[in-house]
Amino acid sequence: MNVEIIASAVNIVIAAALFFVWVVRYDNIVEEFKNDYNYPDWLRDLTGTLKLSCAAMLLSADPQMNNLGLLGITVLMFFAMMTHVRVKSAQRKALPSISLFLLCLFLLFV
Repeated sequence: MNVEIIASAVNIVIAAALFFVWVVRYDNIVEEFKNDYNYPDWLRDLTGTLKLSCAAMLLSADPQMNNLGLLGITVLMFFAMMTHVRVKSAQRKALPSISLFLLCLFLLFV
């Protein structure tokens, strides 16, 4: 299978996962940021805006826009993983951020 096709599919998976978490399951995000992470509302909203913006960039036909979105998500997922370490989350709660981080690293090096 062509590497470009695989990369495009992974971009779509990452964008869909972020959309699902930050739009469909937004109530869960509100609860986690407030109760689990003790982060302010403005940080939650900024994080969501950045993640959804970067996810949209992944779906762009422009390779530079893809790379910018990919780099943004990679950085955001790194900090998400560090948050899970800080609050000592269960592994199942940290798994999505680890998975997305690894997928982003895969795309950065392909």
